[in-house]
Amino acid sequence: MRTDPSSDPPPGDRELLIARLPAADPALHVMPLDNATLSTQTCPVRGPHRHAYHELFWTRSGTGVHVVDGERTVVGPGTVLVLGRGPVHFLEHARELSGAIVRFGDELLQESVSARSHPGCLLTARDRSVVHVPPEDTAHFDAVIGALAAETRRPLSALSDDVHRHLLLTLLSWIGRWYDHERPPEPGGKDDPVIRLYRRFNVLLERDFARHHDVRHYARELGVSESALWRALSGVTGSSTRTLITERVMMEAARLLRFTDLAVGQIAHEVGVRDRLYFSRAFKRRYGRSPRAYRERFHGAVEEEGGV
Repeated sequence: MRTDPSSDPPPGDRELLIARLPAADPALHVMPLDNATLSTQTCPVRGPHRHAYHELFWTRSGTGVHVVDGERTVVGPGTVLVLGRGPVHFLEHARELSGAIVRFGDELLQESVSARSHPGCLLTARDRSVVHVPPEDTAHFDAVIGALAAETRRPLSALSDDVHRHLLLTLLSWIGRWYDHERPPEPGGKDDPVIRLYRRFNVLLERDFARHHDVRHYARELGVSESALWRALSGVTGSSTRTLITERVMMEAARLLRFTDLAVGQIAHEVGVRDRLYFSRAFKRRYGRSPRAYRERFHGAVEEEGGV
């Protein structure tokens, strides 16, 4: 996959761009926005890309349109969009947009970080809505982002990482609170152990879906039995553990089909499926058409290696 964010790949060699943080500071970058438009290079990566980091896109004023996994999401004043590494994303349009983009790596998310504060749980693959910042909290939220931006401009010291982490976790905790407030109450309440297990499973799934498709692995890593994990996940989502794993694998395959020119066999390998025929059948069950037909629906690409 390409990692150069400054240019699009040449025709016939379309691969998914990977946007990375500046080499000078691999853990954190804050980009203030002031009446930004696309012409001001607000978003250096213009085409579909995914991040090698997490991103908070804070809109204090103005409007913008993000395309996340092919779906358009409108952001307006007083909203924040959380993007993890997984989704394929680009900023389609921005007009008089002020706020900031906060980009940070996993280095700032240690094991002590609660699952609720992890961006992968704030906006999961099933939920692309933005989070609204309450008007009474807008100034506080903006001030903490401003403080974080100021800290990134200071000379690095032994305490820099701690300061960055504390300010960032304040932002994530607030977003998590607002996110929970906007959603209908979850069965048993947000502090229910079943809900906590579901959140932990989501974080683990994001980490391991391309390497582990077996239920046993996830149950073992989470310290519960397979049946207990099944009961928890089916109670919250209505789907079994195996179904959730398969859906995450197939969603990744769909992203690669839509946004790269990798052959079907290569994509199957990328998502950890060795049997290409099984992969094609599983994909068709999930999306209603074969991988090749799915790709042709979006950009007319034709497999040169006899795609299924």
